[in-house]
Amino acid sequence: MKNLVHIPVMLDETITLLNVKPSGTYVDCTLGRAGHSKAILERLLTGKLYAFDLDQTAINDSQLILNKYDRDYLLIKNNFANLTEELRARNITKVDGIIYDLGISSPQVDDEDRGFSYKTNSRLDMRMDQNQKLTAWDIVNTYSYQDLKDIIKTYGEEPFAATIAKNIVNFRNKEAIDTTEQLTNIIKNSLPAKQKNKSHHPAKKTYQAIRIAVNDELGSLKTSLVQALKLLKPKGRIVVISFHSLEDRIVKNVFLTVVKDPQYEVYAKLPIASNWTSNYKIITKKPIIPTEQEIRENPRSRSAKLRVIERVS
Repeated sequence: MKNLVHIPVMLDETITLLNVKPSGTYVDCTLGRAGHSKAILERLLTGKLYAFDLDQTAINDSQLILNKYDRDYLLIKNNFANLTEELRARNITKVDGIIYDLGISSPQVDDEDRGFSYKTNSRLDMRMDQNQKLTAWDIVNTYSYQDLKDIIKTYGEEPFAATIAKNIVNFRNKEAIDTTEQLTNIIKNSLPAKQKNKSHHPAKKTYQAIRIAVNDELGSLKTSLVQALKLLKPKGRIVVISFHSLEDRIVKNVFLTVVKDPQYEVYAKLPIASNWTSNYKIITKKPIIPTEQEIRENPRSRSAKLRVIERVS
């Protein structure tokens, strides 16, 4: 097994914008290898941190890291879509800050047994939660051509989704697609030569799409963000780091729904102004992106975007 290390993206910016109070209650919805959780704990005195992850390996590894700190924290193995329910079960109804570091962590990608990567050969899996039944194998080998095409086109934004889906179905009609190597080769053979010569790996978009489908990442994100907004105390903040346009679009739109007058279009046609005011304020009018230095040091940060919203009352 490799030495699996995860470098948290935009760590300084995230913690600064989260505005951690020593006595506050904070939630890390994406524990990973505790990069952001560790930084939050270092700033707490009497406060408490709750951290979520679906990956038991991530929780076990993070426990070893966070145990070094004499601070109050609790690690919760659950989907962050169940944020309100899990916190309420622990008598927490309001918090001072919530962080999301979305996507997949470096250790998950680098772990050859997890089937997330097109760079190594392993059984198709891609589950964040290893107890979950649905795997990438199930999607690739049992979903219809139309469902495969829709997943690859919608979640991967892959222009050659139809050809890839057709070739997956044709291949599996002869034999099962069991490994990442088989799937990667099918994808490569589905693309025109000029696409294979681009900077990103030809299988990247399809792998992203299947991973999102396996873990219902976008549905869980929207569900969780809606809950997170309601959990914030006044002056509390949500900080979100996303890594592709689909995630960022959801974050942007959910934030906009609570700062935009629901009667905006009506009042735009009237000679009177609305007296509606929002309980929230978007802190980042444009998303913050990594510095050139960070991208050089951690190439996986290249596509990251950071957005922040604050509850004002």
